[in-house]
Amino acid sequence: MTYGDDATVNDILTGAGDIWAVVGLSDNPERAAYRVAEKLQRIGKKVVPVHPKAEVVHGEQGYASLAEIPFPVDVVNVFVNSTLAGGIADQAVALGAKVVWFQLGVIDVAAYDRTREAGLRMVMDRSAGREITRLGLLA
Repeated sequence: MTYGDDATVNDILTGAGDIWAVVGLSDNPERAAYRVAEKLQRIGKKVVPVHPKAEVVHGEQGYASLAEIPFPVDVVNVFVNSTLAGGIADQAVALGAKVVWFQLGVIDVAAYDRTREAGLRMVMDRSAGREITRLGLLA
């Protein structure tokens, strides 16, 4: 099953908002979150690292949790184990985000349904980095 059609994916990447909280983003360049965050910056998105270590990544101040971010967030991009993802989605709803994006391999159908029922757009089990490339958003 597809959780986020191509039109939705394109709209989120090109117009859903410019502030992306990336949950699970650390300063480890070997991790997918690091590479995807870099691509998001290259297409003009502000990336907000969310990781227990609250590290500075790609020049952006990190926060230990979504609740600690002191400004509005448009998109919550989730790079955590599927067993934790539902709680992150619920936090994104409480935070007032517009979109939740579960990265490739992050699957929680109940969280997907809850998030959509709360009025947010959601993509699940798709790589934002791959979609940026596939849609030709990088020059």
